Amino acid sequence: MATRHQVRQSIVGLLYAQDIGNDSIEKFADEIFEEKKIRNRQKDFALSLYDGIKDNLTNIDIAIDKHLKEWNIEKIGNVERAILRLGAYELLYTKLDSAVIINEAIELAKSLCNETSPRFVNGVLDAVYKEKSS
Repeated sequence: MATRHQVRQSIVGLLYAQDIGNDSIEKFADEIFEEKKIRNRQKDFALSLYDGIKDNLTNIDIAIDKHLKEWNIEKIGNVERAILRLGAYELLYTKLDSAVIINEAIELAKSLCNETSPRFVNGVLDAVYKEKSS
């Protein structure tokens, strides 16, 4: 059975593929989940994340964009953008612990991006969380 971290890795992969122009990736989500052994409750969790991000993408991007000082959402790397979208969605729309969400995003950035990405992801998501909490 897959862990929640593995579920999040798969969601980042789906978001990345969609972001680079593979609009049909959603059709293969079930196959991707099965390949990664994401089943039952974990599959429900994965689908809730993916569908929630798609349904709230405009608001998620606005929340992220506010905290990109010299950048905008379209100018950051595709993988970083996918990680930020996942993290921002979880912070804004779920009841999961913010420290867990941000830590998971940092771990994803460590394993999938360059060495400066974890700090960048941490800073943006921390700002999104603080704005939501205020």
